[in-house]
Amino acid sequence: MNMENFYKSLLDNNKVWVSKNLEKDPDFFNRLANGQQPPLLWIGCSDSRVPANEIIGAQPGEVFVHRNIANMVIHTDISMLSVLDYAVNVLNVKHIIVCGHYGCGGVQAAMGNKQIGLIDNWIRHIKDVYRHHATELNSIDGEKDRFNRFVELNVVEQVFDLAKTSIVQGTWKKKKELHIHGWVYDIADGLINDLEVTIRNNESLGQVYKLDII
Repeated sequence: MNMENFYKSLLDNNKVWVSKNLEKDPDFFNRLANGQQPPLLWIGCSDSRVPANEIIGAQPGEVFVHRNIANMVIHTDISMLSVLDYAVNVLNVKHIIVCGHYGCGGVQAAMGNKQIGLIDNWIRHIKDVYRHHATELNSIDGEKDRFNRFVELNVVEQVFDLAKTSIVQGTWKKKKELHIHGWVYDIADGLINDLEVTIRNNESLGQVYKLDII
């Protein structure tokens, strides 16, 4: 398929998708147009093989989504922080899921030393995760096993980095319910690995990260 036909197919597919949804539910788009109240914020990887809604069977309007390379939570990322603030303070989501995936190209790049380009600055944050867990990671003999574990540890660190933000701690200070979870999706079989690192308050944070929210 040439590029012109590919582009046209996108618009054609949209019309088919609209027709199918209206056939099942004539009020589908009217309901969506009335607003959103999703219970969940999803912070995932930009990888095209990891569609947030589809892999958990969610419908449009049920998941608020932010995606970037390697599902990172970086304290200077105004885009991520803006999404987070809107999700917890306006949409009042009750759950945040950080979802990485095995085979993540960003995490794999962080394991090597190849210069890629502008993304090197982003990947450096992932390298910091490796540095924090170097003893465990370097003790793993198989490269694939080490890679998979690095993916998992990266998710765990992002969960804790979310808990460190003033946005999340301010939500807990108001006694509002908010749970942060860490998952890893396996593209090879479609299954999710719950890393069981759910955080519901700041008690598991080091004292230096606990903010005296006014």
